[in-house]
Amino acid sequence: MFKWARERAGMSVDALAAKFPRYAEWERGEAKPTLKQLEKFADAAHVAFGSLFLDSPPEEYLPIPDFRTLHNRQLRHPSPDLFDMILICQQRQDWYRDHCVSEEYDDPLPFIGSVTRRQSVKQVAASIRETIGFDLKARSECRTWEAALKHFITAADEAGVLVMCSGIVRNNTRRKLKVEEFRGFTLADDIAPLIFINGSDTKSAQMFTLAHELAHLWLGQSALSTAHINRDEEQKIEQWCNAVAAEILVPLDVLRDEVNAGEPVGDAVKRLARRFKVSALVILRRLFDIGIISRPDFRRLYDAELQRLTDLADTRGGGNFYLSQATRLSRRFACALVENVLEGGTLHRDALHLLGYKRLDTFDNLGRSLGYPI
Repeated sequence: MFKWARERAGMSVDALAAKFPRYAEWERGEAKPTLKQLEKFADAAHVAFGSLFLDSPPEEYLPIPDFRTLHNRQLRHPSPDLFDMILICQQRQDWYRDHCVSEEYDDPLPFIGSVTRRQSVKQVAASIRETIGFDLKARSECRTWEAALKHFITAADEAGVLVMCSGIVRNNTRRKLKVEEFRGFTLADDIAPLIFINGSDTKSAQMFTLAHELAHLWLGQSALSTAHINRDEEQKIEQWCNAVAAEILVPLDVLRDEVNAGEPVGDAVKRLARRFKVSALVILRRLFDIGIISRPDFRRLYDAELQRLTDLADTRGGGNFYLSQATRLSRRFACALVENVLEGGTLHRDALHLLGYKRLDTFDNLGRSLGYPI
């Protein structure tokens, strides 16, 4: 069980031995930890304390469908960070749904499950843009990718979708979410639909992820996704959601009018990425879709850009903690929770658990940042 917990957490024997000097002996069965040491080990490995007393490792399955592929195969061993992030979001979604029902504003959102894959990509993308209110004009007026992403998240949130974006589990900076494992997931619900975006990704990639996950909601399906536009062997659902996301962000009819004859591909990609506020990867794919670049050139340019992004060190600062909480938590969810606590409907203890906070003054500061007189 020690070996299972360690491997599940992706930790080495040496890493654990630095914290628990006799760990190697525990794993070999040559020594036993005290109860207090066992509790600390469970916390370090992110496993339930009681699971360490089982006779054999439990079978663990993702609680939502894994429609994407990773190197042409589905994810078999999800990390504890991914498991915990899904669980946290499910708890928040359950609270918000119950809150909506108790407040009697629980009319089902009409766009959830409103389409099928038989409908045209262009038609579905237009429906999403119209419902969310996120057209190209509004996006082009944003000066940066960050501003465009914030506008996109706000628009989806105001339409009724709880959009949460974070690069860490709760507020634990030592538990960073891995982009190579997942880029986002969707928890479909006709009252409290929720989209989570991996904030460790680039801002431009997060734009595509949000559009991709909205396509899943329009299908009415929960899903875990890589939202990776260059997958030739993906399942058909992911291919369809990718196509809808690309059409939302870079409509082909508009792109054709934006292409300048004779412009070098590299210059065109940079200009169009700024114009549409998407990644160069998306632009490359769309230029391939309209026949501007050949498949071999697309592959070469795409792989080079992907490698550049992989090698790029993340130098972003942390920003204002409380301002970022509205993005991490969904402003809609955070406002509903703070207001309900102030009205006496939810205990501070339960609210702190949902928010991932340990201190009451952190909650108070969040409330003030959202405009509540605390």
